[in-house]
Amino acid sequence: ACFRLLCSLLIPALFLSGILCVCLVVLLWGIRLWIQQRKKQLTSAGEDGKRPLLVAFFHPYCNAGGGGERVLWCAIRTVQKKYRNVTCVVYTGDRDATAEEIVEGAFRRFNIKLTHPVKFVFLEKRYLVKASLYPHFTLLGQSLGSVFLGWEALLKCVPDIYIDSMGYAFTLPLFKYLGGCRVGCYVHYPTISTDMLSVVRNQDTRFNNAAFITNNPLLSKFKLVYYYFFAFMYGLVGSCSDVIMVNSSWTLNHILSLWRAGACTSVVYPPCDVQTFLDVPLEEEKSTTEYSIVSVSQFRPEKDHPLQIRAFAKLLKEKRLGQQPSLKLILIGGCRNQQDEERVNNLKHLCEELGVSNNVTFRINIPFEELKRHLAEATIGLHTMWNEHFGIGVVECMAAGTVILAHNSGGPKLDIVVPYEGHITGFLAENEDNYAEVMAYILSLSPEKRLEIRENARRSVHRFSDQHFEETFLLSVEPLFK
Repeated sequence: ACFRLLCSLLIPALFLSGILCVCLVVLLWGIRLWIQQRKKQLTSAGEDGKRPLLVAFFHPYCNAGGGGERVLWCAIRTVQKKYRNVTCVVYTGDRDATAEEIVEGAFRRFNIKLTHPVKFVFLEKRYLVKASLYPHFTLLGQSLGSVFLGWEALLKCVPDIYIDSMGYAFTLPLFKYLGGCRVGCYVHYPTISTDMLSVVRNQDTRFNNAAFITNNPLLSKFKLVYYYFFAFMYGLVGSCSDVIMVNSSWTLNHILSLWRAGACTSVVYPPCDVQTFLDVPLEEEKSTTEYSIVSVSQFRPEKDHPLQIRAFAKLLKEKRLGQQPSLKLILIGGCRNQQDEERVNNLKHLCEELGVSNNVTFRINIPFEELKRHLAEATIGLHTMWNEHFGIGVVECMAAGTVILAHNSGGPKLDIVVPYEGHITGFLAENEDNYAEVMAYILSLSPEKRLEIRENARRSVHRFSDQHFEETFLLSVEPLFK
């Protein structure tokens, strides 16, 4: 009797599920046809009568001024140089700036001049991808938000080729299956990684794993299940990409394990404007009255500026240098919004608490020439992010001739601060004491020894040049243009 009852319930349920699946497929196919029709209406032929190929880059914060934005503008310049009948489109939420101001900002910050105009599609729903909107389940919230933002983008402009250049993988199936586009992506940082899973599994307290969760075994297990579910979904959406570019060996390892699409995945090191920095004359230090330590990175929590300030304070406090030259720490970075500005104010308060305010200078959203000058004058280049996916700032410091001190993890450890032709190119550290010790060691070296390390570092950074990026980027995206 129970079996008959089960069958009588199961068969209608399966039938209903089948009907719903068919309806969903028909609905999605209908939406796709409607979008294709919309595409024909929105696009017009060029001067030669041919419709230009639309290559769209999804980059909601294209005016932010960080390393990811440098990749975007170099990628656009590369496509414009290689392909003729192409119109580059940028989906952006930077509605507080005009198209001209954004292009001018790219030139001012990164020294990148585009050969042809770019079409900007300004999005109104960028707030949906802000982390602050999702105090809990942030990863899931931002990812779902990116789908809605992607839908807005797709309705406003339907491209032929879609490239997510900012890490919103959940938009990829939207453009591929509903937009009928060939899709690619450039991954700066996996949205979730096996390292993040291990942090939660081991109940470590970090900026993305609050203490109230680590102190509660039940909450930790729940978060771990949530992370595994999200990792599965992330792998599913990422694997539908036709072309996958990653910025480092560290990112490659994570994306291969999550997306399992090795055949279409390649490492494309981000373009660092090494030549501009290599033009700075490399001479033995002249100043013996003051040494400067420079940090270049956006003011975001993962960059761990407090670690830099605490390590610097420890260096000053322990007076390792005795009566030797005075020291200053210069923190250079971009502020994207009010949250970043509040973060800078908190860092200034930390400097006051530690009594180092007179030795620490903040330089925010500065022009490229000023950045170059600070790096040229610096003795040490400082970088403290744990598992930095790549580290453009690290490369720039090395090219400019500073002695780099970066975190012993991620891109700096695997790709950048590695021996070159058997010679040392810089230093790595992991914690406050470690950083203070290594800074003291670097400053204790003779100017001749420091010059030798700086020369080795300079020779090693040619593999991160704009030219190398252009070559590897074009090789990777070639399948999208066939």
